Amino acid sequence: MNKLNHIAFIMDGNGRWGEKKKKGRNFGHLKGVETVKKVVTKAIELKIPILTFYVFSSENWKRPKKEISYLFKLIKNYFLKEIKSVISEGIRINILGEYNKLPNDLASILKKTINLTKHNKKIIVNLAINYGSKKEILHAVKKTKKKIKINTFEKNLYTKNMPFPEILIRTGGHQRLSNFMLWQLAYAELFFLKKLWPDFNSKDLKKIILKYKYSKRNFGAI
Repeated sequence: MNKLNHIAFIMDGNGRWGEKKKKGRNFGHLKGVETVKKVVTKAIELKIPILTFYVFSSENWKRPKKEISYLFKLIKNYFLKEIKSVISEGIRINILGEYNKLPNDLASILKKTINLTKHNKKIIVNLAINYGSKKEILHAVKKTKKKIKINTFEKNLYTKNMPFPEILIRTGGHQRLSNFMLWQLAYAELFFLKKLWPDFNSKDLKKIILKYKYSKRNFGAI
């Protein structure tokens, strides 16, 4: 049975879900946050050490300003209101990406959240915000001062000291990585679902984990 340390999620379909319900894209983003909470709760129950959620890519700045503003407000307000709950549940929040280039109020809240949760040990929740994998790889190359070797290079990725994801789950029907963890997902098992993110549930998660645990993983061997 395969050991599971880390699951990555591309949470696609929030806006489409909101439009489908005739309540707008922002309503879809709101429901998407609820799905994240449910997934984290289930992961704690299943004793999965690390989750990574692709929240906002470096390419998402091309979206309408109103939608970006709402999404940032949603993230900021969540941590303002729920920080005590996050701490009490033993959740450590980590940010992957150039969050220092986000609006000052959001960047400040994220930095505070990282500091307040840094000693929590029940689960690590990585939020990839203003994240692009190609930029991450370039960043790691620049920081690797010695002769570049795989192990020294990987110590300069945003995910340093973490096991790479064994599973990637992407909802929304698209079968692509969208500049997400290109290095880290080299040997991950990829699961693409037609379901939109707000419809993703704990049964879907358990089904994927079960399939992963009994899959054959060769890593280039026979």
